[in-house]
Amino acid sequence: MGKTIIVSNRLPLQINITENNELEVTPSVGGLATGLKSFHQEGDSIWIGWTGIAEEDIPDALEKEVIQEVKNQDCIPVSLTSDEIEKFYYGFSNRTIWPLFHYFMEFTEFDPDHWEAYKAVNKKYAEAVIERLDDDDVVWVHDYQLLLLPEYIRRKKPNVTIGFFNHIPFPSSEVFRTLPWREEVLRGMLGADLIGFHTYDYERHFLRSVNRILRYDINFNSVNIGNRIVRSDSFPMGIDYKKFHKAAKEHKDQPRSENSDIQKKLDYHKYVTRNTKLILSIDRLDYTKGIANRIRAFGYFLEKYPEYQEKVRLIMLAVPSRTNVPQYQLLKKEIDELVGRINGKFATINWTPIWYFYRAMPFENLIDLYASSDVALITPTRDGMNLVAKEYIATRTDQTGVLILSEMAGAAHELNEALIINPNNFEQIVDTMKMALEMPEEEQIRRNKILQKRLKRYNVERWASDFMKSLRETKDSRKAFKSIQLNDNIKKDLFDKYSAAQHRILFLDYDGTLRKFVDKPDEAHPDADLLDLIGRLGEQKNTRVVIISGRDKETLGNWWKNLPIELISEHGVWNRPVDKEWQLTENLNNSWMSTVRPVLETFVDRTPGTFIEEKNFSLAWHYRKANPELGEVRANELSAVLKDMISNHGLSVLQGNKVLEIKNSGVNKGKAANKLLVEKYDFIFAIGDDWTDEYLFTELPDHTVSVKVGRNKTEAKYFIDDVDEVRALLSEFASLTR
Repeated sequence: MGKTIIVSNRLPLQINITENNELEVTPSVGGLATGLKSFHQEGDSIWIGWTGIAEEDIPDALEKEVIQEVKNQDCIPVSLTSDEIEKFYYGFSNRTIWPLFHYFMEFTEFDPDHWEAYKAVNKKYAEAVIERLDDDDVVWVHDYQLLLLPEYIRRKKPNVTIGFFNHIPFPSSEVFRTLPWREEVLRGMLGADLIGFHTYDYERHFLRSVNRILRYDINFNSVNIGNRIVRSDSFPMGIDYKKFHKAAKEHKDQPRSENSDIQKKLDYHKYVTRNTKLILSIDRLDYTKGIANRIRAFGYFLEKYPEYQEKVRLIMLAVPSRTNVPQYQLLKKEIDELVGRINGKFATINWTPIWYFYRAMPFENLIDLYASSDVALITPTRDGMNLVAKEYIATRTDQTGVLILSEMAGAAHELNEALIINPNNFEQIVDTMKMALEMPEEEQIRRNKILQKRLKRYNVERWASDFMKSLRETKDSRKAFKSIQLNDNIKKDLFDKYSAAQHRILFLDYDGTLRKFVDKPDEAHPDADLLDLIGRLGEQKNTRVVIISGRDKETLGNWWKNLPIELISEHGVWNRPVDKEWQLTENLNNSWMSTVRPVLETFVDRTPGTFIEEKNFSLAWHYRKANPELGEVRANELSAVLKDMISNHGLSVLQGNKVLEIKNSGVNKGKAANKLLVEKYDFIFAIGDDWTDEYLFTELPDHTVSVKVGRNKTEAKYFIDDVDEVRALLSEFASLTR
C-alpha cells in the first residue's frame, strides 16, 4: 500500500522569521490541519504546500533551514514568489474564484494575467507532487486554489488515485458559466477520481455544470468522461469536538484567579448587570459573512424592541483577512462606521451596545467567548460550511445557549435544531434574536443535546476517514472494472490471433466509434486519415470489413464510396456489398411514419436544440444540442409516449447516444450481422459505443472479440476508452499484414 500525499495551498504550519533571523515553526490549528492530523502523523504521509512566506522574504542563510524544518514535519514546501502570490492567490483565487463561487459577481474580476499565474502555480504544485509520486499512492488535493491540480497530476500519472475536496460553495451552473475559463476549471477538477463537497447542493451544482458545459453524461453522482468514471459526493466537515468540549470544561472548572483578562471582563459585566445577555458574532472579516447586515439587524433590533436596550450586548470579533484586497478594505471601513453609528446612537454611561474586536484571538480566548455568550449569531450570506457554529455548540458544557444560523451556511443542513434564518430578512433576524433571548432553558437543552450528539459522532476525523474510505473504494472499483479493459497484454494476444487468422470479418460502428460525436450529424463525415485506415483494412487479404451504422444509406454510401468495404445502414435495413448496389434486407413498410412524425415534431417545438432525422424506414429524434437536463426529461417522456403509441404495430423505440429512433422491431445490428456469417470466419471482431451495438455483442458467436467504446455497462467482452484508442487499435490491425 502506497503513501498518502496531502496537497493544500498552505502547509499545516505557521512559519515566522523573527527580528533576529530565527525561525519559529508551530502547528496550525485550523480545521483542515486538525482533520488530517491522524493521516499525516500516524500513517505514511507527506503534506505539500506553500510555507506562507514569499521566496524573496526568506534570507539565503535560512533557506536550507526552512526546508529542513518543514521536512521534519513530513512536509514539502512549494516556493512562491511575491508576484505569484499576488496574481495566483490574491488575484485569481481571491478576486475571481472566491467571489464568483460565493455569488458576489459584482466583485469578480476576470484578469487573463491572473489566470495564467493560476495555471503556472498549479503546475508548480503538480511538479512537486509528481516528483514524489508512485502509482500506488493516494493524493488528496484541497480547495479552490488548486482546482486545476488533479488534471495536471493525471496527465503525468494516469493510474494514480486522486481525491479533491472543495471547501467553499460551488455555484449554480448559471453563475459558474460566466467564468471565461469554465471548461478548463471543470476538467481540472475531473482529473480526480472522487470530488467532495460539504453539501449535496454544491455537489448538484457541480454535476449540473459538468453536464451543461462539458456535456458529459451524469449517472446519479458519477460522471462518465470516456476513459474514466469520476464520482462526486458530499462530506460535511466536522470539528475536533473533544478538543473544544474538553477546553470548555477545563475553562469552567479552573479557579477564577487563572481566568484570562477577557474572561474577567466578561464575568465583571455579568456581575454588574445580572440580567444582561451576550450575543456573540465571530467571523473572518469577509464580505461573504454578512457582517454589515448583521450589525444593521442588531441596530434595528434595539429600535424594534427598545426594552432590550441596556439588557443585551453584541460581542463582535472580526479576524483580519486579505487586507490588501480593495473589497476587504472597503468592508473594514463600512463595519467601523456601522459599529460607531450604533454605539453612538444607543450607548449610555453604563452600556455600550457593541463590543468590537478587529484582531485574531488565541484559542483560550475563543473558548472564553463561546462559553460566556448566551446566543451565537452567525449570518453569512454564503458559506461553504462555517465551523464556528459547530464550535459554539461543542463548548456549551451545560447544554444551554442558542445558535442562530443562516440558511446559506453549509452547516445549516446538519444543525436543524438551531434557529435557522434568512440573512437578508431583517424582520426575521430581529424576531429570531428575541426568540433566542427568551427561549426557556429546557428548550435550549433539548435542542443542544441533539446537536452535540450529532457533532460528537460526526467529527472532523470521521469526515476525513469517510472521504478516504470512499476514495479507496473508487480505486478498488476501478481495478475491478479494469479486469475487462483491452490492455496491452490482451492486445498482444489479439494481434497474434489476427495475424494467424485465415478468414476475418470486422464489424465497425461509425458514430462514437470511428468518429467523435458532433452537434450536427451531417458534419461527422470521415476525415482523410480514417478513409485511409479503413481502406487499408479493406485491402487486406481474406479480410471483410463491414461498417454497420444507424445512418441512412445515402449518407453512408456517399461517405464510403470507392472503398473495398461493406456497408449496413439503418441498423440493418439496408446492405451494400463491395462493388454492388444497396439491397433491402427486410420486407418493411414505412406507412407508420406519417402518424409518428407529428408527435416528434411536437417535441421538437417544445425542446430547443432538437431535430428529426428521417431515414427510409425509421425516424430519429436527436437531442444532443438541447439543454442536457431538459433533453433527458423530454427523451424519457417521448419514449413513454411512443412505446404506448406503437405497442401493437411491430415497431420499437431504440435509445441511442442522445437520440431516440423509431424503427421496425424485427431489425437490429445483431440480426443483420449474423446474415453475413454464412461463411466460416476464424476471427470475428465487433466494436461499438452505444445500446444499439449491444445487439451485435449478444447475437454474434461466442468466439467473437467484442469491444465496447467507453465505460458503460455492456455485454461486450472488453472495453476501450475512446475513438482515438479505437483508431490506434485498427491501425495495428492494418499494419500486421496486407
